[in-house]
Formats: sequence, structure tokens, C-alpha cells
Amino acid sequence: MKGVVLQTTDARLVDIAHDLPRQDVRAAAFWLREVVPYFPPAVHLAVVDPGVGTDRSAVVVRAGSHAIVAPDNGVAVPAARRIAGDAADIDVFEIDVEDPASATFHGRDVFAPAAADIHERGVDTFDQYPEYEPTADYERVSFPAPAVTDGGAAGTVIAVDGFGNAITNLPGEIVADRVGDTVEVDGVATPVRRSYAHTDPGQRLLTVGSHGNVELAVNRGRGDDAFGVSAGDEVTVVW
Repeated sequence: MKGVVLQTTDARLVDIAHDLPRQDVRAAAFWLREVVPYFPPAVHLAVVDPGVGTDRSAVVVRAGSHAIVAPDNGVAVPAARRIAGDAADIDVFEIDVEDPASATFHGRDVFAPAAADIHERGVDTFDQYPEYEPTADYERVSFPAPAVTDGGAAGTVIAVDGFGNAITNLPGEIVADRVGDTVEVDGVATPVRRSYAHTDPGQRLLTVGSHGNVELAVNRGRGDDAFGVSAGDEVTVVW
């Protein structure tokens, strides 16, 4: 993919990650949403594509001076909305794709050439070309909503990072006043701490990650193993 881009552009290529969970569109959408807003305006290329070789479309999603080239499975939409501001509109264009050389490597044959083309034409002007057709019929990815009550909260593990921290959809505000307390996570007493090192090595904890969500962690260990959870699992916290 990098070779394809460099054949026709002098783009500076910056890797975000190559170790996202395979086929997990929602986890990829979450990480893209958390990372892309920290970049200056750019063309971003995101290929987590379990539908490769099918009739799913290829799209470019524009938000401000950013463009995200991706399969039409919703992976790019949360990041674009974060960049644009949740209330702002985003522009989505379907990419006119000729038969790719491979049915299993659209990253090389479809998305990389499109990203190179948009980089050369400019994020503000690529839509003037017939290869890019505006569309309102595109896939969205949604994250499940947590249930918060006076007695606790029920949520879902959205993703697990490389350290084993299990990131939930529970907003960090629900434990803001409980740092130093102990809660029950799926029936097991767990301390709420400001950061990992506020517990002993190997101890479980509940904390708020840099993304603003509650995460289940272990100081110098893996939270997913200690809590027995993986992406998609439900989690219950009782005060």
C-alpha cells in the first residue's frame, strides 16, 4: 500500500497502527476516533475490511480539512464526526472503483490509489471529479449506550488495548467522585484509582483512561485476563 502511494505522490506516510483486532470494525472505529483528531489536516487511510471482495462500497469521508478513505462499513464515520464536531455535517463520497486486480487486497488495489489521488488533488477539490459521487446512503458504526442508575452501571467492553486494558463504554464521569472507593465489578470488589500505579503491581483496578471512558485494568498486568473479558462482553459495576 505504501508503495502504491509513493508511486504517484511525495506524501509523508505516518503509521497509526497495524495491530488492531482483525475484522473488528467497531474497535477500529473507536481507535480511529481517538487518534485522528490529534493529527494535522491530512488524508487518512483506514482499512479494516471484513467485507473485502463483496459489493460493499469504497468511500471517502471528509470532515473539515481531513479526508478518511475507507471501506463503507462505518469505520471512518465516528472519527469524522469527532473532527467535525458531533453537531456538524460530514461529507461522504462513494468512490468509483474499476475491477481491482485482487478480490482480497483492496487496501493495495482500491484504497491506497484513492488516498494518493485525493492527496494530489487536494481535500478541498477532489469532489469536483466524477470518480467521487456524493452519497447519503452510507454505513454507520454506533457504540452501545451504557445504563447508569443510582446503584451502579451496566456497559460493554468496546476494545482491549495492547496492554490488556479493557475499555468500556461507561463514561468516566460516573466514577469521578469515587476515586479511592471500592466498587464491585461483575461481583468482585475492585478499587477505583486515578491511575495504574496507585495500586500494587498485579492488583486489579477500575480507572478512567485517556479516552475518557472507564477501563478495567491491572497494574503491570492485563485487565482483560484478570477480569475475564474481551471486546463485546457486558460489564456490571455496582457502587
